[in-house]
Amino acid sequence: MLKKYDGIIFDLDGTMWDTRKPICEAWNIILSKHPEIHRAPVTETDLNDCMGLPMYDIAARLFPEEKEIIRNTLMDELCTFENGYLAEKGGILYPQLADTLYELSSKYSLFIVSNCQDGYIESFLTAHLMSDFFKDTECWGRTFLPKGESNKILIERNDLKNPVYVGDTAGDARSAEDAGIDFIYAAYGFGKVADDRYVARIDKFSELQEIL
Repeated sequence: MLKKYDGIIFDLDGTMWDTRKPICEAWNIILSKHPEIHRAPVTETDLNDCMGLPMYDIAARLFPEEKEIIRNTLMDELCTFENGYLAEKGGILYPQLADTLYELSSKYSLFIVSNCQDGYIESFLTAHLMSDFFKDTECWGRTFLPKGESNKILIERNDLKNPVYVGDTAGDARSAEDAGIDFIYAAYGFGKVADDRYVARIDKFSELQEIL
């Protein structure tokens, strides 16, 4: 049994949904309009190595031959189109996500902090009608800071005393450590986290109800 928390902060990709397929579709639509960018279409395998990174770090990985200003401007265009595409198409939700969030929201204040661009979290909330579950969100696209700092901003803004962060990567674990809060490892997601870096592990989203 874990200690009592006054809020649960969630990562998004690999924790609550998987959007690799629609992101590839959206990005390749835009890339087809830029013949000057020399690279093959983006695949889900390409995105696997980028999950959890800030967007300009992803741009550096996917477009290493391009100048920084060019690849970052391109990433801005990709992300803007992606937001609208995902708001309409949605992503793949992990099993029992809505039911579990409904139950948790009756006992805890729920939040999202992600390394995504501004508008991406809103695409998730819009596409899957999740807005009522979450009290506040923060992201790299608004703070342009490491995720740990984004966590701190959200924690202070909401006057949280003892929240817990739920995520699927070592970067998520580090962001919780940087913010001085506990971390729950979503082991079904994209990353690997050492045993000594989390207070609990879940192998499916619905297990949160049991351990909290």
